[in-house]
Amino acid sequence: MKRIFQIAILFFMLLLFGVQCTFFQKEEEVSFWEEPVLFDLDEIKKRGYIRAVVDNSSTSYYIYRGRRMGYEFELLRNLASNLGVRLHLIVKSDIEEAFILLNRGQADIIAMNLEQTPIRINYANFTLPLGEMSTVLIQRKSKASIGDFQELDQKSIYIPQGSIYKDQLCFLNQDSTFVLNVVEVAESREELITKVVKGEIDYTVADKDLALVNATYYNELDVSVEVSEKSPVSWAVRTNAPQLESAINDWIFKRTRSGYLATLYAKYFLNSKNSYYRNNSAFSSLAGNKISAYDDIIKKAADKLGWDWRLLASLVYKESGFDAEATSYAGASGLLQLMPVTLDRFGVEDPNDPYQSLMGGVNFLGYLDKFWRERIPESNERIKFILASYNIGHGHVEDAWRLTLKYGKNPQHWEHVSHFLKLKTDPEYYRDPIVKSGYAKGHVAVTYVEDILILYNSYRVLVEP
Repeated sequence: MKRIFQIAILFFMLLLFGVQCTFFQKEEEVSFWEEPVLFDLDEIKKRGYIRAVVDNSSTSYYIYRGRRMGYEFELLRNLASNLGVRLHLIVKSDIEEAFILLNRGQADIIAMNLEQTPIRINYANFTLPLGEMSTVLIQRKSKASIGDFQELDQKSIYIPQGSIYKDQLCFLNQDSTFVLNVVEVAESREELITKVVKGEIDYTVADKDLALVNATYYNELDVSVEVSEKSPVSWAVRTNAPQLESAINDWIFKRTRSGYLATLYAKYFLNSKNSYYRNNSAFSSLAGNKISAYDDIIKKAADKLGWDWRLLASLVYKESGFDAEATSYAGASGLLQLMPVTLDRFGVEDPNDPYQSLMGGVNFLGYLDKFWRERIPESNERIKFILASYNIGHGHVEDAWRLTLKYGKNPQHWEHVSHFLKLKTDPEYYRDPIVKSGYAKGHVAVTYVEDILILYNSYRVLVEP
């Protein structure tokens, strides 16, 4: 009984104080990387999209005024375009979890600033370097701020779980007489920096570039103490994906020579004034919880539909970019870009009034929901039919639904119906007697639905309900 009590006390102390760095520290063995899923570039292209793990930070990936932004995001978007596929993002701060997702085939790239280590080269292959990074200690400026690591004896430094920072700190500590308490937590680098600013913790560490960006708008931050010197940083891919690795390396080589990487780096890391406004705006997912100036009326409208307001916000962004005065070349206007005949049909008297025009669009969406409800009872599937109908007209989507039935596929699954919607540019299909609305660029509507759902997923992850 005494032995059990001692073990319980030890476990509690570890939870409370974290892991103390010692020379004899041993890594826990893992096996998730031993048999990675076979899924290379050819399979990714057949699937049509590539999945990348990113961090939610002011330099990696975030939402600003409805737009997706970030250094890693723009790099990945350019890469995906180069590969001819769409981009799906997975937001994680835990790097160990990211390696697990990679090897299980749930992600294809880890797009973080990763240093190669003897342990990590077992987990994945690393691309050509995208740059160099050093690590610094982040603390508040005060009389008690430290200027030497010897002064950190018995102090706690909080770091993201699975990051390279643990190895770097322990390396500093291994031949020293002082002891660092390294506390790994399931929080991002940016979240820990914010905690330092608020005084909730005293110390964390981060890449120097990220630290300097934060120091431009948090004057109380001291980022002068270096933890490690500059070293190359890369992205990671599965060890059995040579085609993807080669394609990424070729892309990195060409984008480096063209100056694209340097230009993008300057945008996010060297233009501190723009970074300050983006990252501290109420319309940034990093500082506030607003997507647009119309969030309040979008929430009211979404309640009427029974939708997540962030889904409706995604549709509004796709249609108008939250510009209530936007008018298309075809004459569509307002937040949801309704044509004059639709505005009249759904009771909009003043198309320049944001709330009226939005509610007109919502009434139209409600009509489309009723149109599809019996045929598509599952709500998540039905939303895809509604969005496509909003874009191209429900007559064209209904044609695709009929074709799906005719060819023995499942008309309640958007994946099957969208296949036939894309075929409405082919005379063999749009001249079929069961097709009532004729020719249509159905692939445009399919892409439209994908764009909205991808954006909605970003809003759902980064913006609170």
